[in-house]
Amino acid sequence: MRSTLVIPLLASSSLMTATAFTTKTSMAPSTATGAALNRRIGNAVRFPPFTSSTTAMQMAIDYNDPAVMEEFNSIQTMEYDEVVAELAQSGVRAPADLGDMDVKLMLVELRTVMKGGGGGVNNNANNSNSGTPPAKFGSKFEEYLWTKPVFKALYDELKFAGDHNRMNVAAEYCNEPADAKSRYYSSYKTFIDDVEAALNARPEVTSPVVQFSGFPANMGDMGLKMTLEALGAIEDMTCDVSEDGISLVGQVKFESIEVAKAAIEQYDGMDMGMGDKLKMVSI
Repeated sequence: MRSTLVIPLLASSSLMTATAFTTKTSMAPSTATGAALNRRIGNAVRFPPFTSSTTAMQMAIDYNDPAVMEEFNSIQTMEYDEVVAELAQSGVRAPADLGDMDVKLMLVELRTVMKGGGGGVNNNANNSNSGTPPAKFGSKFEEYLWTKPVFKALYDELKFAGDHNRMNVAAEYCNEPADAKSRYYSSYKTFIDDVEAALNARPEVTSPVVQFSGFPANMGDMGLKMTLEALGAIEDMTCDVSEDGISLVGQVKFESIEVAKAAIEQYDGMDMGMGDKLKMVSI
């Protein structure tokens, strides 16, 4: 289904060069995209290929642009009426037949254009997080993009396909899983199940180096090293106290991939009674 959303420019002179937002609404990537997703994530988890052949949504802005993603994330928590009201304040009327996600995407584009950003469309699914993760994540969605590689592979395929509907659902599910499931499960049952599987999947261990977080700070680095050495020899380890002073974060290099696998099996996801579960990720 193709729909052209004509936005009356009544309130903002910064929108004088924009005459319309055009979207091609879709429900799923193509079967080929689903197959590509299966190839990317290897043996860690297998998602059934998407079967719809409808055309993916093509937006006029780059959702890989950090500024656009910041707007995208912030709008996920807004209610439909709040989004419609903000659009109206800028002289933009949301068509009554548009769904929640499409209205939110309108606001993402509106905010981005008004700020003079957005760049061009960039459908590079191989874009990945680079550098050091932020000291504090702005949302669960942002955290999972850094810490859940199987989920990130799924999300990157959605970006490559330009499927912003499912990108929106995935982000909302990460931040508010119960609410997103109640709102979207009837229409996106298989996809939400895939997101859940990706979030819970353990990627294949291909390195003896493991990044960890969540061990109690009162263990100290020596106590943690002794605990991990019970599984096998350690060649190197770096360890720091988290910003809140509650837990230990760092990485450890075991003598072999087999020991790293054993450590991840033993400790990843373990509840230490401190609120957050232990995380052990091969890097």
